Amino acid sequence: MDTNRPIRRREFVKNTAVGVAALSAAPAYLSALGTNEKLLAGVIGVGRRGSSHVRNLLKLSKEYNFEIAAVCDIYRPRVDAAAQKTGAKGYADYNELLARGDLDFVVIASPDHWHGQMSIDAVRAGCDVYCEKPWTRYAHEAKEAYRAVKKEKKILQVGTQHTADGRYWAARDAIQKGLVGKRVWSQTSYSRNYRHGAWNYDVDNNASPENLDWEEFLGTAKPKPFNREHFFRFRKYWDYSGGIATDLHYHVLAPVLLAIGADFPRRVTSGGGIWVHKDPGHPSPREVPDTFMTLIDMPEEHSIVIASSLANDNSLPDLVRGHEATLSITGGGVEIRPQGLYRDEFVAEHGKDVISLPAQPRDNHMVNFLKTVRTRREEDLNCGPDLGYKTMVCIAMSVKAYRENKVLFWDAEKEEIVENEPAKKA
Repeated sequence: MDTNRPIRRREFVKNTAVGVAALSAAPAYLSALGTNEKLLAGVIGVGRRGSSHVRNLLKLSKEYNFEIAAVCDIYRPRVDAAAQKTGAKGYADYNELLARGDLDFVVIASPDHWHGQMSIDAVRAGCDVYCEKPWTRYAHEAKEAYRAVKKEKKILQVGTQHTADGRYWAARDAIQKGLVGKRVWSQTSYSRNYRHGAWNYDVDNNASPENLDWEEFLGTAKPKPFNREHFFRFRKYWDYSGGIATDLHYHVLAPVLLAIGADFPRRVTSGGGIWVHKDPGHPSPREVPDTFMTLIDMPEEHSIVIASSLANDNSLPDLVRGHEATLSITGGGVEIRPQGLYRDEFVAEHGKDVISLPAQPRDNHMVNFLKTVRTRREEDLNCGPDLGYKTMVCIAMSVKAYRENKVLFWDAEKEEIVENEPAKKA
């Protein structure tokens, strides 16, 4: 045992007989760590999304018995504002935040290309993690992060709130019961429209190398001179983001995979382009497409179509098409309608030609995470490491396929993207 390592309060409660006895009558979501143990949280990245998390966490902190003890951002005005708002200690380096040794969980809301490494470092530092989507930028990072989470036995939730939508859990149960028959193909979509282009967030002209750690922002990205546009509008550039795929497709693909019970993909390809938002006059025009389509073939003989645009906000409805019936996500739940060929059998079995199922009750995404931090029941997570890894592989493959103009395959044995389909084992 490392006697120089701070004794984490969680470990003390878990290993003390008195603590175990005191927990026996606690509510289920508090019992594993104790009703009287106040947890300590950190927030890494307090920009647009991170500031929203800070506000939400402050509202939840009393009920769920935790406090924000540390905040971090490489842009000094942001971390100063967050520290003042929360009373937490501010850090410019997330490694220093993790080195405290007393944090129970962290929320990661940095630019996308940092999510994977920060997740790995956080779980190795003994923290549970709520990481904004996408979980990582690339597939190999997702593999490494998944391995780290499992090895360290930490709770990790990927921040795609759509998996907290009880309609997809109702769809999951219906599909598992065979109500659509053999699954054939599914569709989903997430579209928006902008006059002047998505992700053209406000740029703070006061930012400079003196108050913004540019080298830290770049991380493993290609070296380049200080560029405010790249920092404040990072989603427009390949080095830091996968554009629509990582920002929006992750949100809609994860719940579909949850509903259909899919495994890793077999084959992925993508199309689209910058059809409208070419950023005329911008010092750094966008690189990612404003319209993006993906086709995913699953090994269980099922295809998924994702079609999205940031230049027209009409999206496709979420549908799961089976050989015998089609399941649609409705306003309040799901509806299952038989194919004409199977209507008579459907009505004979169910007594009606449309089955309507209400959404299943689910906690909101952050509350789901906070409760699971206490119970340690990973299976209760809306989007834990298993679903997060499978979703990330599909997303990463779609971006790579688009950029390289290829059809790509997943080698399930090696857990890596390949250009030729692996031979099936006899």
